[in-house]
Amino acid sequence: MRIVIVDDEPLARARLAALLRECEGAEVVASVGDGEAALAACAETRPDLLLLDIAMPGLDGIDTARRLAVLPDSPQLVFCTAYEQHALEAYELRAADYLLKPVRIERLREALVRAQALRQRRPPPVATLLAQVHGAPVRIPLAEVLYLSADEKYVTVHRAAGEVLVEQSLKAIEAMFPERFVRVHRGCLIPVERLLGLRRDPDGTVHALIAGSDAAPEISRRNLAAVRKLLRGG
Repeated sequence: MRIVIVDDEPLARARLAALLRECEGAEVVASVGDGEAALAACAETRPDLLLLDIAMPGLDGIDTARRLAVLPDSPQLVFCTAYEQHALEAYELRAADYLLKPVRIERLREALVRAQALRQRRPPPVATLLAQVHGAPVRIPLAEVLYLSADEKYVTVHRAAGEVLVEQSLKAIEAMFPERFVRVHRGCLIPVERLLGLRRDPDGTVHALIAGSDAAPEISRRNLAAVRKLLRGG
């Protein structure tokens, strides 16, 4: 099992790493000190499990877990914390286990077995984006996305059922799903399977044609060659 340790205390990270060396099948692929570094480590190493502290400066463990939840194949979570009061919130985030510090080797082994079992029973992931609808979080399957557009502050998901906003940037979405979207300009991504073709206006401006939508976003000169190559099957 590939594991990322996330804790702002170096001694706590070192202790967990030492305990994991006594756990069969456990491999530490990264050890980081905050939530933002954890997200970067997950993108780079694709771990099976995070051992995640909660009280950390900046992006705390709970918010890190929420950010990870939008990934199509998010890692299992085991919280390792000194505080009991976050247990309910942790399990609402579908954590495999909740360990109190100082972590005992017996409990750590139990948590690893539980996380492995949950991962094996997990159904094939459905790729989604996490949107806000009337103030509540809602998962939007990528299959429903017609295209994504961004202004200075928000990213809008355009779909047949109506527009919704997501907190992720276009850059982050493109990084999470590199095979699913094509960028046509700095403020627009289109699902690859919905890109039908191109339309050139008399003034030379080129637009993308989108299956299921009357919208035809302009394609920037910078992105035109890549879009044409994709349409040719490149």
